[in-house]
Amino acid sequence: MWESILKVIPIYFSSMFKFILGPVGGYAAGLTLMTTILVTVAGMMTVVLLFSFFGDFMRRQLLRIRTKRRLFSKRSRKIVVIWQKYGLLGVAILTPVFLTPIGGCVLAISFGTPKEKLIFYMFVSAAFWSVIFSSLIYFFGNEVLPDIIR
Repeated sequence: MWESILKVIPIYFSSMFKFILGPVGGYAAGLTLMTTILVTVAGMMTVVLLFSFFGDFMRRQLLRIRTKRRLFSKRSRKIVVIWQKYGLLGVAILTPVFLTPIGGCVLAISFGTPKEKLIFYMFVSAAFWSVIFSSLIYFFGNEVLPDIIR
């Protein structure tokens, strides 16, 4: 039992920071497909819950520390374009694929998304992409992934 828990912990933490590392790590650790899916979703949703409930507090602390700030930079313009183009649904769908769970959550919170909507959309997106990525890696991993991971 302890061996299984010790295998799951690094995968859980890595999927908190980069979503694709959950399915790859689960495959490399020899976990079952269902365990990998659940741990990957749990890792992303931990970040979403932390940032949705403590995001305002963290933003206030960061703004207090960092008073000099360029309001209109290239990066902030790109973020506004992404939000205007895709909205919450698009950001939730793009988060596991292109953004990190932290980046997608911070982006959604910075535009004042209600917590309930954010949690729901991010959960659906995490569950969907976790099933897709994990299934692809588990079924085609032997042909696609390098020998080091297997």
